Amino acid sequence: MSYSSQISRRQFLRSTCAGTAGVTISNSLLHVANAETAQAKRPNILVIMSDEHNRDICGSYGNRLVQTPNIDSLAYSGVTFDNAYCNSPQCAPSRLSFTAGKYIHHVSAWSNESWLPSGDIASLPRIMNGAGYESILCGKMHYDRSRRYGFKDITGLFTNNEMKSGKGRRPKPLRLKARPVSPRFSEIGPGDSSIVMSHDQYVTQAATRFFKNRTDADKPFFMLAGFLAPHPPFVVPGKVWENYRDAVENPYIPDGFFQSLPLNYKHLRARMGLVGVDPKTVKLGREMYYGLTEWLDTEIGKVLEALRKNDLVDNTVVIYVSDHGENMGEHGFWFKKTMYEQSAGVPMIISWPQRWRGDQRRHGACSLLDLAQTIVELGSGVAPGDWDGDSMVGWMDDPHKPWKDLAVSQYYGGHIASGYAMARQGRYKYVYHTEPNREIGPERELYDLVHDPMEFANLAGDRGQQDRIKVMHDVLVKELGEDPDETEQRCRVERRNGYHHL
Repeated sequence: MSYSSQISRRQFLRSTCAGTAGVTISNSLLHVANAETAQAKRPNILVIMSDEHNRDICGSYGNRLVQTPNIDSLAYSGVTFDNAYCNSPQCAPSRLSFTAGKYIHHVSAWSNESWLPSGDIASLPRIMNGAGYESILCGKMHYDRSRRYGFKDITGLFTNNEMKSGKGRRPKPLRLKARPVSPRFSEIGPGDSSIVMSHDQYVTQAATRFFKNRTDADKPFFMLAGFLAPHPPFVVPGKVWENYRDAVENPYIPDGFFQSLPLNYKHLRARMGLVGVDPKTVKLGREMYYGLTEWLDTEIGKVLEALRKNDLVDNTVVIYVSDHGENMGEHGFWFKKTMYEQSAGVPMIISWPQRWRGDQRRHGACSLLDLAQTIVELGSGVAPGDWDGDSMVGWMDDPHKPWKDLAVSQYYGGHIASGYAMARQGRYKYVYHTEPNREIGPERELYDLVHDPMEFANLAGDRGQQDRIKVMHDVLVKELGEDPDETEQRCRVERRNGYHHL
C-alpha cells in the first residue's frame, strides 16, 4: 500500500485546520497559527534526494502515465516548486554545491572527480549540527572516501567511497569524431536486481532502522537520504516495465537540429557515445526509466511509512528533490550535463502540514542553493555570510511575497570544449558557452519557455533579442560574481593540477 493511500483529503484537512467545530478560520489566521505552532519546537528535517530524476516523469508535475503516488502525496500535503534547478547538472558538483551552500566555482567543484576545498568547510550539515541537530547521511552524496563534511554516515555505501583526483582536461575544440555508442545502452532491460536497486534497498532499510530507534530525548535530526535511482543502469522488474511497455513515445527532434547545436553540445553527443543510438534502444530506455522512477517511488513510500509508524510525521519536514535531471533521449541526449529543462530542472517538494497547507505551488525560479538556505532557517541556524542562495521560508509562508525568480546553473566538467553557465529568470533561459580558445568565440542560447517549452528555437541570433541577452548576461555575471570566461581559465588550471592526497 502506498503512503499516499493512507491520507484522505478529509484527514489531511483535519490535520492542518485545527479549530473548534463551527468556527471558521480564515486562511491568514490559520497560517499565523500554524507558523507559531511550528516554531515552538524545531522540526526534524528529512531530505530525500534521488539521482537523475527528470521532473517531467512525476505525477505531481503533470505526468499522467508514471505511477508516483508517494512523491505525489508529498505534493498533496506540501508546496511544489515548478521551476527548481540544480546548480550543476552532474552528480558530485551538484551535491557538493548543496553541501557547501555555494556555487561550484566558489568551491572548485568542477566535476565528479572533485571534493570541497577543505574537509572542515562550514557545510550545511555542520551548520545544522551547530544549531543543535544531528546530521545523518543515509546513502549517496558522491563524497570522497575521506570526507563527510559534518555528516554521520550510517550506511558506508560505495557511492561515497571514491578517491577524488581533481583532474581533467579539455579536448581539442574541433575534434568531434563520435565515440562508439555508450556501453550504458547495453545495460537497459528488465531484471530483478541491479546495483541501483540493491543500493537503494539498503538506504531504505537504514533509514527505517534510524527512525525506529529515535526517542523523545534525542536531538532533532537532519537526514539526507540519498537514493541512486533513477540513475542508470535502467533495469527494473518485468512486472513494473509492463506498466509502460509500448506506452512511451520516442522524442521528437526537428530536422537539422543537431547541426544547430552549440559546439559544447556537439562534443557531449560525440564523446559520451550518444550518436547513433538505435530507436528501439531509445524506446526501451525511456520505458525502463519510467519503470525505475516508479520503483524509486515505492522505496520512498517505505521511508515515509516508517516515519508514520514511529510517530515522527507531525514534527518532520519532508523534502523531496533530485541532484539533477535526465535527458531521456530528448534533443538527442541521455544522462545529464546539458542545460535543457530535462537535465538542469529538478523536482522539489517541501511538505510540513503543521506549517504550510498542502497542494500549493510556487512558479518562480529557484535552486538547490535556495533549498540549503531554507533548511538552515527551518532549523533556526545561521548560514555563513558568504553562502549563495536565499531562504524560501518567507515565500512559502506568503505566496505574494516578492521572490527573486532567478536560478543559475554551471557546468565545467568533462566531454566539453569549454564551460558554460545558465540563468533562468521569468519566461526566459539564457546559456553562455565560454570561448574554447582565441580562435573560437563564445556561443549563446536564449529560449522563451512559454512559447518554446521544448527549447528548439534558439533566439540568441535574433536582432530583437540582443538587449535581453545583454541584460541576462549581466544578471548571470552579477549573480556569480565572476565572468564565466575567467571561471573557465581557473578551472583548466585547477583540473590540470589535480589533488595531492596525504
